[in-house]
Amino acid sequence: MKLDVFLSPAGLTSNEVAGRSVFVVDVLRTTTSICAALHHGARGVVPVASVAEASRLAQTLGPEDVLLCGERDCEPIEGFALGNSPLEMADATVRGKTLVMTTTNGTGTLLAAQSGSDVFVAAAANLTLAGQRAEQLLNSRHELAILCSGRDAQFGLDDAYTAGRLAMLALGGHRRRKGLNDGALAAVDLVCRYGTNWERPLLLSAAGRELTRRGRGADVVDAACQDRYPVLPVLRDRRIIVEAA
Repeated sequence: MKLDVFLSPAGLTSNEVAGRSVFVVDVLRTTTSICAALHHGARGVVPVASVAEASRLAQTLGPEDVLLCGERDCEPIEGFALGNSPLEMADATVRGKTLVMTTTNGTGTLLAAQSGSDVFVAAAANLTLAGQRAEQLLNSRHELAILCSGRDAQFGLDDAYTAGRLAMLALGGHRRRKGLNDGALAAVDLVCRYGTNWERPLLLSAAGRELTRRGRGADVVDAACQDRYPVLPVLRDRRIIVEAA
């Protein structure tokens, strides 16, 4: 059994995720916003690396069916319909639409995981479903990877704690140590430190503090609501959709 947690995509090689089941975490806010959009009826989310690529793709797909969304340095992108807030992903706004998304950290991490055999989106917002799928995959394939976005290619408390919560569910709730890399051991230990109160580690994290400073603390509180958007997004052919039951 092998369970790896990568605390940021910095230095990640394609061999470390190639052919593996990978869960990507950017709880503040990309993976939470993706869960919110798909829960509220979006047809799919297409992650891209740059603002220019997002604009080109929107024109290719057809502007009437596409919404551009994302952020740079926590702020909405000029000319985009939506930012990167889960609270913006309302049913009336996103239902039936394809979202083309680019964010400072999260979308790049999703693209870095593309060589995985299965790439899932995980957050507090869909923790139970993600945990059930992670446990199933770990039991059947005997290996699993969790990839955190972190903050500017460095460690982020919010994502590492989320990875620890997911890892513990994948392990069936057992405090197993064998087969865990150092990142997984550290992530699980964060859960032991902070317990099951999502708001504390998310609000204490650098990302949480920065969002709060910018008047976006409601996004952090929303992202801390476990199972608020109970869908399991999966990346297939560059498009994130809800995994079929």
